Amino acid sequence: MADLRWTVPIARWTSISTEGAPGVEFIQPMVRRRLSRLSRLALQAAHDCAGESGALRMVFASRHGELARTTGILEDIQAAAPVSPTAFSHSVLNTATGIFGIARRDRSPATAISAGTETLGYGLLEAFAQCNAHASPVLFVYANEPAGAVYNDVDADEASEVLAILLDARSAVGYLTCDVETCAAGAESEHTQSASVQDCLSARTNATWRSGASLWRWSWHDRAA
Repeated sequence: MADLRWTVPIARWTSISTEGAPGVEFIQPMVRRRLSRLSRLALQAAHDCAGESGALRMVFASRHGELARTTGILEDIQAAAPVSPTAFSHSVLNTATGIFGIARRDRSPATAISAGTETLGYGLLEAFAQCNAHASPVLFVYANEPAGAVYNDVDADEASEVLAILLDARSAVGYLTCDVETCAAGAESEHTQSASVQDCLSARTNATWRSGASLWRWSWHDRAA
């Protein structure tokens, strides 16, 4: 029996290329030039997935967040160099949510989550909880980049990843059911949690992912005609 189970109403989802940095032309040039690559990825995916939607709650999930920018700040401090106020203000986990809300003139609540290797799963759970509790659409965005070499390869299988999902019960084209259960220790998945979820969404099939004592299962269900 699953320890947790929930079903997410999927209106649409977006996954963009992580080669290079997106243009994010919808962001003002003065703001755009200060963005990190991670923020550009997150913002472009959020923009593409939100489309013409009105006000949206947003849940942003990232294991490392703006770690590259934070590392640069720490290196400046170590070298007794001045710390850029812009770098400091853009080093927090919720950087992308704040910029996205300003760009859309949307004051809806935004949440930022980090939960280790299971960040995407628990971020999606938070998005589902908000969608269900408030009976309103929620934009979920997962964006992550590997930790730098200075951190000694936190996870060798990490890659740059971005995924945006619009949760909306009223316009759902299908449903993603997630089961999480505690299991005995065993071989961990060689791919990331994000890769499993994207496989499930793109192929509209089932997918599994395992880390430590947690086994995650996702299954796709088309909306009944």
